[in-house]
Amino acid sequence: MMPDLGKYADAVLGSYAVSLGLIAALVGFSLWQGVRMRRALAVAEARTKKEPVDG
Repeated sequence: MMPDLGKYADAVLGSYAVSLGLIAALVGFSLWQGVRMRRALAVAEARTKKEPVDG
């Protein structure tokens, strides 16, 4: 299944590993940012839904 890469096998496989690692890091960072933004939005919405105090 694997093509014969010859003397370039280490470089090619290393490049694949680095690329997959970077993609995984970007996906993880995006998911983490989404969770943070969802929490911040919930806090902001809770702040605006409070009843004003008459005084």
